[in-house]
Amino acid sequence: MTPAARVQASIEILDDILAGAPVEKALTGWARRSRFAGSKDRAAVRDYVFEALRCKRSFSALGGAETGRRLMIGSIRSNGIDPETLFTGERYTPEPLTAADAPRAFGSDAERCDIPEWLWPRFQTSLGDQAEAAAKVLQTRAPVHLRANIAKTDRAGAIAALSTDGVSAQGHPACETALEVTEGARKIAQSRAYSEGLVELQDAASQAVVAALDLQPGLRVLDYCAGGGGKSLALAAHSGVEVFAYDVNAGRMRDLPTRAKRAGVGVTCLQPEDVARQAPFDIVLTDAPCSGSGSWRRAPAGKWALSEEGLNALNVLQSDILNSAAQLVGPGGILAYATCSMLDDENGEIVDGFLKLNPDWTETLRKSWLVTHGADGFFTSHLTR
Repeated sequence: MTPAARVQASIEILDDILAGAPVEKALTGWARRSRFAGSKDRAAVRDYVFEALRCKRSFSALGGAETGRRLMIGSIRSNGIDPETLFTGERYTPEPLTAADAPRAFGSDAERCDIPEWLWPRFQTSLGDQAEAAAKVLQTRAPVHLRANIAKTDRAGAIAALSTDGVSAQGHPACETALEVTEGARKIAQSRAYSEGLVELQDAASQAVVAALDLQPGLRVLDYCAGGGGKSLALAAHSGVEVFAYDVNAGRMRDLPTRAKRAGVGVTCLQPEDVARQAPFDIVLTDAPCSGSGSWRRAPAGKWALSEEGLNALNVLQSDILNSAAQLVGPGGILAYATCSMLDDENGEIVDGFLKLNPDWTETLRKSWLVTHGADGFFTSHLTR
């Protein structure tokens, strides 16, 4: 495919997404209809689409409107390229530019920074002088991070194993298991290091949430809201720690046994009726459902799907989860609350509300990671009584 044909394909996919199609479904549908597209074409189109979604508001201004065509015009202009060189109207290319395709000025800082207008004041309150810098990072592609599986190797061993398959990685400062891939990211899934369980795909800050826990042999740990089980596997890599995983939607954990076998660790998946019976636990980690604002680079559609009503509903759910999880913690144990969000509404305010209603609990740790730190945005708090 020519560069202009890739732009045209991206326009069609973006129009599908703007009409309501899920992002991955729109991309997969195009790929199935376009057998002529090679792997490099598919990767380039995917990059175009995700960049346009991350920067939907600013690209709409640069392109003059919010359509697939105008988003791609905005994308090309943002990269310092004259769109007339690609919008030629030749076969498989976008139609030539017209007067309607002219850019317009940004209407607000929120539009320039690609944050929903209603959310911008909360974003600024939560991040202070880091707000604009964080918003700018969210406009860019996320790095690829791996976790060295300490049940099988250390960080240096993981780096060496990856290099034999053409994947270059270096240590990330978030924690001792974190790696950042600098070259060969598309080769990870076929690498020996991955197939043999030496590494797992996991954001560095997500790993740091687990690393912040004092994981000693003999402890019984519950990963509440386990989802796919990334944190369960990181917990279980610590020798002598007995790990249980639970999610209200058990289907999210369906791949966890296979992943645990590959990693050489043990994780016990619990059904709802099993959780209370297995309690109390020494540590209960609750990675609560949230806006995902810390990971909007990876899932940019979530940024635009979030509403004020949706955020308020999440806050109610987060408080309910924290209160429920507290009942599972044994005497002197730790209740660890976490989100992949950078919003105070979902982080400190939820913890403060819990402490106000439960004065027998105290907070022993509160820590945040921002996207400006080179990882996803995360928050964690440790509570005990």
